[in-house]
Amino acid sequence: MKPAFFFSAILGIVAIGLLPNALLAQSQTPAPAPAPVTKPARVVAGIPVNYSEDSVGTYTLPDPLALGNGKKVTDAATWSKQRRPEIRTWFEQNVYGRAPGKPRNLRFEVFDKGTPAFNGKAMRKQVTVYFSERNDGPKMDLLVYLPANATKPVPLLLNVNFMPNSSLIDDPGVRPGQLWNKEKQKVPAPAYNPSGPMKLTVEPFLDKGIAVASVYYGDIEPDFDGGVKYGVRSLYLKAGQEKFAPDEWGAVAAWSWGLSRALDYFETDKAVDSKHVALLGASRLGKTVLWTGANDPRFALVIASVSGEGGAALARRNYGETIAHLVAPTRYPYQFCQNYQRLANRTDAPMDSHMLVALVAPRPLLLQTGNTDYWSDPKGEFLSAVAATPVYNLLGRQGVPAGPMPAPGQLVGQTLSYYMHEGGHGIILSDYQVFAEFLRVNFLQSK
Repeated sequence: MKPAFFFSAILGIVAIGLLPNALLAQSQTPAPAPAPVTKPARVVAGIPVNYSEDSVGTYTLPDPLALGNGKKVTDAATWSKQRRPEIRTWFEQNVYGRAPGKPRNLRFEVFDKGTPAFNGKAMRKQVTVYFSERNDGPKMDLLVYLPANATKPVPLLLNVNFMPNSSLIDDPGVRPGQLWNKEKQKVPAPAYNPSGPMKLTVEPFLDKGIAVASVYYGDIEPDFDGGVKYGVRSLYLKAGQEKFAPDEWGAVAAWSWGLSRALDYFETDKAVDSKHVALLGASRLGKTVLWTGANDPRFALVIASVSGEGGAALARRNYGETIAHLVAPTRYPYQFCQNYQRLANRTDAPMDSHMLVALVAPRPLLLQTGNTDYWSDPKGEFLSAVAATPVYNLLGRQGVPAGPMPAPGQLVGQTLSYYMHEGGHGIILSDYQVFAEFLRVNFLQSK
């Protein structure tokens, strides 16, 4: 994963001790962290890091519109019935891992059924999603803000965050959350800090008639090696079992599974237009929402922020983080299925990240990067969007045209879009205006 400091999640990563200090340089906003360095790390986990386009290497991308037997895909039916399942199954078995479906004992408790918030601009709702029959088992809290003036079901943006809901927003009515700390213990989450970098941004969306929901990814499963014992995957371990099969789910797939369970709830909420639920996540959670959108077509739109390697950035490009960095024993192998380790240092895999992007088609997808986030390879994400565009075109949508990299602040594309802000890894405040407008155009203007 690319170094994980970003606007709404900085302290969550620091708290669980996942970042090497050398990578803190790319923080987009101030945080209580060691003094930043001026250059990105050149060696991570003992593996050299390339930041030169001259050393990217030569590669040929696999064709997303060619079946495994080489036959060209020329119509939407062949894509949806043959090629798309091929691609999805490959990513499932070789990157993220197979996950179970909706659990039989899934249930919802709405403990805040509608309280005015933000000086009457919103109605707050809070829901606990129980993943099993156990009240003390893995469960997650959803925080929902609905436009107060809504007269019909509204679209919704589901934001998966690195911090509990109560730490992200100035609303004393939000249930206090618990945070996984660096000692791998669940402790009371810090209170909202108005001068801190962690905020749940809702106003730009409410102003456009779009609801916002938030969930803490640690409620679904904690983000550390061995976290499987405390999260949703523990519900599927047999007696004496500690690990899953090489093609079964890692932590990213577990977080993704949890987001699908959130949508299960929204399908029961009459205030929400469940056919227009969007996803937003950054860094490792950018990977998570990208896989969720690819794997669960009920989600109508995806915004993947700085998803990098293991997300939208092309794996064949030797630039910034690579698969070898991701799956190094001291880093994040637990976030993926074990089979993913076989792809380290390979340039001949039958798939690449542009095909993951293509799995979201024909639904709207926005890839957001930062021009100085070299570790995450913003150019690799741009090229991935360009290479996925033929699939969008086949399905009657427009994507990102080939050409030079766009300047920071310039959104390119249509249904499939790419946007790069001026700055580093993460989401900055101005990005939310871009996100809100992308939602408005695709959810409200299209109606």
